[in-house]
Amino acid sequence: MNKILVFGSTGQTGMAAVDAALLQGLTVLAFVRNTSKIPDSWGSKVQTVVGDALQYDTVLNAVNQGVDGVVVALGTRNKLEATTDMSEGMKNIVKAMKAANVTTVSVCLSSFLFMDPEKVPKMFNEINADHKRMLDVVKNSGLNYIAVFPPHIADEPKSNYTIKHDASPGRVISKYDLGEFLVSSLSKPEHYGKSCGIAKVVG
Repeated sequence: MNKILVFGSTGQTGMAAVDAALLQGLTVLAFVRNTSKIPDSWGSKVQTVVGDALQYDTVLNAVNQGVDGVVVALGTRNKLEATTDMSEGMKNIVKAMKAANVTTVSVCLSSFLFMDPEKVPKMFNEINADHKRMLDVVKNSGLNYIAVFPPHIADEPKSNYTIKHDASPGRVISKYDLGEFLVSSLSKPEHYGKSCGIAKVVG
């Protein structure tokens, strides 16, 4: 990986992924819908492209800018009502990646997807349903995907974390560790095609 594209780049997870990519020496292209949310700290270190994940042409324009991998950290900024925005955006990203011959993508979802749907707290049912639709899109994409299922995402310092396929290894993860894995996993074929639980190592 030399250059990556981050969707959802101005959310807490997306910004952590951008920072992690810079620390790893990568060139970063941040896909932004609202330029007022670009942090001053990025300065000239981060390239930006303006667009909306729901508008395919803007997604294709971004993916076509010489990127080697894609990080998807789309979210709803704590809105819990029914939506298809994340899964529809994911469809556009997959379509654009195929058109541009970009093959590797990591996607931030939720550890609720490891649970039986009836056991998910009701307030999260609608968001979880769209995360499930996102997961279905990437599973059927034919891409080298890494589906990342974080538990509670905490605004706390980096720590040791662990990855477990097909199960959640804990109940909390630092946003910085989550961002780091979303980026580093793009270059780790052992996680391709996997559902990856991630959590802080406790004790």
